[in-house]
Amino acid sequence: MTDDNGAYTPDDEYADAAAAVYQELLGRVGEVNPQPRLEPTRRAVELLGDPQRSYPMIHVTGTNGKTSTSRMIESLLRAHGLRTGLLTSPHLVSFNERIVIDGEPISNEALAHNWADIAPYIAMVDTELLAAGEVPLTFFEALTVLAFASFADAPVDVAVVEVGMGGEWDSTNIADGQVAVFAPIALDHLGRLGDTIAEIARTKSGIIKPAAAVVSAVQAPEALAELVRAAELTESSLSVQGAAPGFELLSSTVAVGGQLITVRGLAGTYSEHFLPLYGSHQAHNAALAIAAVESFLGGGTQAIAEDILTEGLGGVTSPGRLQLVGIEPTVIVDAAHNPHGAASLVAALGAYFDFDEIAVVLGVLADKDARGIIDALAPVATRFHVTQSGSDRAIDAYELGELVSAVATEDAVFVSNDPVEALQSAREWAAAAPRRAVVVTGSITLVADALVIADAENWKQS
Repeated sequence: MTDDNGAYTPDDEYADAAAAVYQELLGRVGEVNPQPRLEPTRRAVELLGDPQRSYPMIHVTGTNGKTSTSRMIESLLRAHGLRTGLLTSPHLVSFNERIVIDGEPISNEALAHNWADIAPYIAMVDTELLAAGEVPLTFFEALTVLAFASFADAPVDVAVVEVGMGGEWDSTNIADGQVAVFAPIALDHLGRLGDTIAEIARTKSGIIKPAAAVVSAVQAPEALAELVRAAELTESSLSVQGAAPGFELLSSTVAVGGQLITVRGLAGTYSEHFLPLYGSHQAHNAALAIAAVESFLGGGTQAIAEDILTEGLGGVTSPGRLQLVGIEPTVIVDAAHNPHGAASLVAALGAYFDFDEIAVVLGVLADKDARGIIDALAPVATRFHVTQSGSDRAIDAYELGELVSAVATEDAVFVSNDPVEALQSAREWAAAAPRRAVVVTGSITLVADALVIADAENWKQS
């Protein structure tokens, strides 16, 4: 259960304090305007005694799949009996989701206590920055310091850290990852990270530290060239999916509640393990996660025990990614927010589900490629219910509706700036005939809104 501030509220005495931490962070420069700098975050952790040096780290970047891959890596490490820390962004419903300790979102008590410990040092750095005419620590910079301090306080045996944006100047890059993990790299955050895949890959390759183990998903040639260059410069090893002597997804077959995957890892071959997630992209993410864990625990030479792999993969969750949130009618949410992610969603819907007609509830943020997302979704959309999330970055529903009307007939486009109304309309249509479904997608913020609405209205008991 959460309050309006997004903090867990099990009626404990720390709920208000945890909510206040989130509000304090929201008062800083937001995540969509990151500062391309490392020194302020580095200065803050130095004042704290460099907590990020008290545990090894696996660092994860990419454009699509990095959150799911991070969660898989964390689950596999926990199945080995390690106490884990996990930092991912953004959160769906609760801010506490971002900092996970041993498989559970950080408690209100730990969140409040850890913030109280670091707040004086955060204030010192803010004062120094203002005196120098610079912006105080941003939301994500302060979050990074909080996460690293929380992991040290727990304490954890290993941290899995997802970058906020990019890599080279992302605040998480003050820590040295023993393993650098690259999910697929595509065009996103144009201008901030670069205008081409090569430029974006160059920025992301900045997480590769000297003598690190680097594992990468299949990449476009220009992206792979940048990873090869960075690995050579840092004298790091590089293993790429599908390229010898790398790793490979050998097969993926549909199973009830997910899929069975067979993976040739760096140190062993693992046959027909159940992954409770849909989509071939998640199977590829799992292969990447397996290679990352093999690299971390045995330098790529020690196979993962079958029972541990079964436990680790079987316990994976990926909220907001092809997640079933409603029945009668079926409602699926997926946080695809760029054309690459939307294409993966469409492929998964065709491979894992058997719907005759689909209503797509769509909302997109202003800094995303809305037209590319729409074009990717159009082949499976019987109709579009266009709306906007509660985010101030959301494209106006009627403006987005004009873009949708370019690829869909007038009688197949329905627009409402109220997501509750849009979802209700789509569900009513889907309930009127068998083998219909609703798919909510286009932005993480719309998926978050849908999750809250689905929980409040108890769609799974419809």
